[in-house]
Amino acid sequence: MERILAKAPIVDFSKVSKIYPPDVIALRDLSFSVMPGDTLFLTGMSGAGKSSILKLICAIEHPSKGIVEVAGHDLSRASTTQLQSIRQQMGVAYQDFKLLPRHSVAHNIAMPMEVTYTPPKTIRDRISYLLDSLNLTPKKDVRVDKLSRGEQQRVAIARAAANYPPLILLDEPTGNLDPTTTKLVVDLFEQLRRAGTTLIIATHDLSLYQDSPHQVLELSQGKIKSHHPANTFSKVSDHKPDGQRVRLQSAPDARRRPANYAPIREKSTGKADGVSPDPLSAESTSGEA
Repeated sequence: MERILAKAPIVDFSKVSKIYPPDVIALRDLSFSVMPGDTLFLTGMSGAGKSSILKLICAIEHPSKGIVEVAGHDLSRASTTQLQSIRQQMGVAYQDFKLLPRHSVAHNIAMPMEVTYTPPKTIRDRISYLLDSLNLTPKKDVRVDKLSRGEQQRVAIARAAANYPPLILLDEPTGNLDPTTTKLVVDLFEQLRRAGTTLIIATHDLSLYQDSPHQVLELSQGKIKSHHPANTFSKVSDHKPDGQRVRLQSAPDARRRPANYAPIREKSTGKADGVSPDPLSAESTSGEA
């Protein structure tokens, strides 16, 4: 399996602007990059542009100007098949969760593994591990619409992490959690990072990034207000990748791979257990929250 090349960004924004009709400017001339395995925190007031960045990365929205690349692919030029393949290898935890309310916790977490034809035993083991990590084991067979918002938020995070995808996007992942539960989520993020996953986290929660060794990008009115790079992370710049095209598909090093890791297949066609192979394709395209 081809590995992501360390010299090429997994996410790259080059002079990106986003304008919502009629003239709401969400992002203004943003340029930054994120390398494979990095963690990036997006901070700033509500409406600063954090959610718009996440929507551009998973191609729910498209830039008004500039270029957004994921794993070397210009998303505005990618085919439908390429976008589907890229999306299947992302985990996304939305601010409004986007869970299946009439289905159980276990079914919601299983969904991204089912569409990549992960073996049933691996799915069961992975669900058990995530439920235990996030203190949700007693809720395994409970319908999602019977859960509290904090519990639903943890289910959304578990679903995003289920496949150990190379890239995970999280929008306010601790907004409904108390400090004790937040610690469980942070511990899971650290496990994912050590397994080689790239994390991009939009948050107001100072406890997540205060004194963090990871880069923090603070936004204000759609522009970069400040950037605090980690020693091993790329700095904000207008540079472009060096021409090497990287594939999003990548397994972590076997020595760091968790026992329940299931490699992500490059493509999935058709359906598995009634689940759409492209769960992002039907998502809402509302403006910046």
